[in-house]
Amino acid sequence: MTGIGDDPFVTAVKPLVDAMGGEMLPPDQAGIDDVVLSWEGVDVIAVRLPQLADSLDHILAALERKRGKPLADLDRKAKQEVVRILEARGAFSVRHGVETVASALGVSRFTVYNYLNRENAAKDD
Repeated sequence: MTGIGDDPFVTAVKPLVDAMGGEMLPPDQAGIDDVVLSWEGVDVIAVRLPQLADSLDHILAALERKRGKPLADLDRKAKQEVVRILEARGAFSVRHGVETVASALGVSRFTVYNYLNRENAAKDD
């Protein structure tokens, strides 16, 4: 990304792109599926968004970094909170999302479904 890294707009959007697991590149290298961001009428940066499955892996890694340890090492209550966060972010609409999350948490798919059902039951009360 030579030449665009010092742009204040790029600096401002970088944390968002990183949080999504996206990649920034010069606008002239944008592909058809990339999003070109403009500022004051000038194309400044292109953002290549990750595939949904890659996004889930990125979100899991970010949650692990935030907690400072592997998700599998969390206690039950913390794992339930992770499942709530992931559900709010649409993680379970991704193909194999439940399996991916269960693996990261070190629990069975059945346990993830129990966490989801428990959360949905609490909302209905």
